[in-house]
Amino acid sequence: MINKPKQNIYTGNLTLTKSGNGIVYVPELNTKVEIKPQFLKTALNRDTVSICLQSKQQGSNQISGEVISVVKEAKRGFAGKIVQENGIWFVHTDDPRMPFAITIPANKRKHAKPGQKVFVKIDYWKNRKQPPFGVVIKVLGTPGNIDSEMHGIALEKGFDWEFPPKVQKTAEKLSRNLIKDELVWRKDLRGLTTFTIDPEDAKDFDDALSFEINNDNTYTVGIHIADVSHYVQEDDEIDKEAFKRATSVYLVDRTIPMLPEILSNDLCSLKPNEDKRAFSAIFTLNKQGEVLNEWFGKTLIHSDKRFTYEEAQAVLDSQKGTFFSELETLNILAKKLNKKRIKEGSLIFETEEVKFTLNKKGKPIAVHKKERQDVHKLIEEFMLLANQHVAKFCGFENPKKTRLSIYRIHEKPTQEKTQDLVRYIEMLGYTLPLNKGQIHSVEVNKLFSEVESSLKNQLQTMMVRSMQKARYSTKNVGHFGLAFPFYTHFTSPIRRYPDLMIHRILQTYLQKKSLAKISAKQLEDQCEHCSAQEKEAMEAERKSVKIKQVEYMADRIGQVFKGYVTGITNWGIYVEEQESKAEGMVALRNIHDDLYIFNPNDFVIKGEKNGKEFKIGDTVLIKVKSVDLEEYTIDYVLKK
Repeated sequence: MINKPKQNIYTGNLTLTKSGNGIVYVPELNTKVEIKPQFLKTALNRDTVSICLQSKQQGSNQISGEVISVVKEAKRGFAGKIVQENGIWFVHTDDPRMPFAITIPANKRKHAKPGQKVFVKIDYWKNRKQPPFGVVIKVLGTPGNIDSEMHGIALEKGFDWEFPPKVQKTAEKLSRNLIKDELVWRKDLRGLTTFTIDPEDAKDFDDALSFEINNDNTYTVGIHIADVSHYVQEDDEIDKEAFKRATSVYLVDRTIPMLPEILSNDLCSLKPNEDKRAFSAIFTLNKQGEVLNEWFGKTLIHSDKRFTYEEAQAVLDSQKGTFFSELETLNILAKKLNKKRIKEGSLIFETEEVKFTLNKKGKPIAVHKKERQDVHKLIEEFMLLANQHVAKFCGFENPKKTRLSIYRIHEKPTQEKTQDLVRYIEMLGYTLPLNKGQIHSVEVNKLFSEVESSLKNQLQTMMVRSMQKARYSTKNVGHFGLAFPFYTHFTSPIRRYPDLMIHRILQTYLQKKSLAKISAKQLEDQCEHCSAQEKEAMEAERKSVKIKQVEYMADRIGQVFKGYVTGITNWGIYVEEQESKAEGMVALRNIHDDLYIFNPNDFVIKGEKNGKEFKIGDTVLIKVKSVDLEEYTIDYVLKK
C-alpha cells in the first residue's frame, strides 16, 4: 500500500487509451490526470480508482498520477479467441482497451478448442507485471460466425440472454387476475377509446394513448404506461435481476430483455382486447396544446387496437380508417407541442438510422433508412409531455419545497468540447455563433436548416459527440438538448429500470408518503449504475449494427456504391455508403492516380501533382474491395 497524504488522494473513473496510458478525470480539480502503464496496478478501462498525484514535469501542464487501488471494477469478463501456445492456453480478447491476453489454466477452459470464440472472466490477477488468469464461462462458437459474435457482444457488455432459474420461476408464479377490491383504488378507464402504436416487430407494448373530446371543446389525452411495479416488487428475485441489467438491449437480430418474457411480452404488455393494469398520466389540453389539468394514478385500461407505425400513418395519409378523427386531432396537438418545444430551445436532431431486412437465418438481405413520419413524432411528443410533468410532480411537494426524486439530465457542453465543435464546423465552411462561450440552440437549429444534406448527418454526429451524455441523477440540472427544466423517464418501465424506479417514487408521493427506505446517496448510486448500463447497451447495439453492415457488404464484393466522406487521416479516407451507412476505409496506398498529402489543420488530403482534394462531406463512388467479419472492417476503393 502506498502511503500518501490524504489531501493528495482522489477518486475517479479510469479511461484507458489505445496506447495503454490511463486518464482519470478528477472533478474536484476539474482536470485530467495521466497514468502511465507502470502506475496502473491492475486497473482496467472504466474502473473507479483511487489515485495519488505525482509532480508536474517541467515545461508541461500535464498532471500525472498513480493508481493506489481499484475502488470498483467495471468489467472483468471478455469475449475473444482461445489459442494454445507451447502448451499454455490464452484468450486474445476482442476489446482493444484490454492490453493483456488472459491465461486460462487447462482445467478451466470448459473443453474449448483452439481458435474458438469464448467468453472468459478474470479470476486472479496480482500485478501488471504478470498476465491475468481467467476461466472460460461459455464457449460461443466460431469467430466470424454472426451468432457467436452477437452472443459475445452481449456477454462482454454484461447482458445475458438467459435468466437465472430463480428469476424465471418467480415470474412464472405471477398471476394476471385482479386482486379483490383492486378497482376501489385503481381507476377504471376501460371505456375510453384507447390504442397502442409501435414498430411492426414490437412484442412488448409499454405505452398506450386514450382520447376524448370534452363538452367545453377541450381534449383529454391519457398516456397509459404498463404497471410493471404491480408485478415486480422491490428486492424480489425479478427486481434484483432487472436492476442488474437496468435496460433491455436491442441488437439487430435479437432482443435481450430486462424482464423475463412472461412479463415483458405478456403480463405487462398492453396488448389489444385485454384488460391491463397501467400507471397513467392524464392531461386536459386546449386547442393550442396547453395543459389545463393533470392527473396521475394507477388505472385499468383496455386497448381497442394495436397499430403499427405504418398502419397509423396510412390512416393519417388517407384521412380515413379506424380512429382517424382521434389520430388527426392528436397529430395536430402533437405538432403544436413540438412547435412550442422548439421555440423554447429544444434542439432539432434527425439522425439517420438504418433497418435491416433479415432472412430466416438472420442474414441481412436488404437495408433501408428508418423514416420518421408524423406518427412517430406524435408518440414522441406525448411521451415527452408525460415525462416532463411526472418529473415536476415528483420533484416538488409544493412550489417552495423540493423532494427526493430522479431525473434524466443533460448538461451543457464543456467549454473545451464547444471550442472543438466550433473549429470543426468552421472547417466544413460554416459558422456557429456562441453566446457567452455557450452553444445556443436557436443557432444550432439554424445551422441544421442551412447545411447541405451530405454534411447534415455527419455534423449531427459530431454535435452529439461534443455534448455531454444524458444520464440519470437525483440532482436536477435540466435537460439541455430538450430545453426542459424538469425531465425524467416514466414511459418505458418494461425496458428501462429508471422508469420502474420513478413509478415507485410517483406512487409513494401520490400516497403522500416519503422515501423513507432509501437515502439520496443510495438513489444516486442506483442512477449511476443505470446510466453505466445504458451506455454499455448502446455500445452493444451500435456494434451489432456494425456487424450486420459488414455482413451485408460481404455479399457485395466488387459492387459500386455512392458514399460520403466521413473522416480524413494520414492513412486513408473513411467513407459511409449512402444507403446502408456502412463505413469503411479507402487506404491512401490504394489511390494510384497521385501521391496524396494529408493536411491535419483542414482535414483535407490533396494530390501533390493534380491538386485533387478530398474533404469531409464529399460525395464519392466506392467499390467494395474486401471485408473482415472478425475485425468488423470494410475496405473500399475509389471508383472513377
